[in-house]
Amino acid sequence: MRVVVTRPSEDAERTAATLRARGHEALVTPLLKVEPVEAELRSGCSGVIITSANAAHALAMHPARKRLAKLPLFAVGQRSAEAARQAGFSEVTSADGDVRDLVRLLASRGAGQKAPLLYLAGRDRARDLIGELAAQGIAAELVVVYRAVPLPFPPALTAALKDGTVDAVLHYSTRSAESYIAGAAQAGVARQALAVRHICLSDQAAAPLSAAGAADVVVAARPDEAALLERIGA
Repeated sequence: MRVVVTRPSEDAERTAATLRARGHEALVTPLLKVEPVEAELRSGCSGVIITSANAAHALAMHPARKRLAKLPLFAVGQRSAEAARQAGFSEVTSADGDVRDLVRLLASRGAGQKAPLLYLAGRDRARDLIGELAAQGIAAELVVVYRAVPLPFPPALTAALKDGTVDAVLHYSTRSAESYIAGAAQAGVARQALAVRHICLSDQAAAPLSAAGAADVVVAARPDEAALLERIGA
């Protein structure tokens, strides 16, 4: 199958290599670029939370990295956990799931910590993690350390959609799905863009596509790439 990968470039190339190893053709057309955001990261927190590997990448070059790396870090999944280890964190715990699993993990460790947790996040977020933790009696503060910037709709993707040579499009986030829809409309291929199969990492990523009228939208059984790729051809 010819599969479109719209995620940011570095991650897209890794996904494309996996697809090619499985016998698929990958069309790499990033629709977002991840950029670090200048942020002040104060001391005094009891631990660090991340829900994306992008947060760990942004932290890797921050002056506060060595100080924060001494703290326990809680990651939403294995990919973000591994990125945290690469950034210098040694005490890393993965929730192996989504934000709901992360909240359950933190709640199981008990509320009433001496200092709030520090949630390093992107500018656009699908869920209110701070609010969900507060409901469990867990104090946390949010600091934005990266943002996803939309990229122009690539001519190669426009041409492939016009030619009808796209079998499926992978969507990893709400923001990337929204960028795909907006870019397709601007490129004059909205109808063709919605007609193909859309394979989404989560219900949140699928929502904009369904709302825009895409008929063939499927969601991974688990919020990880392995489960996402399992849906290709399923």
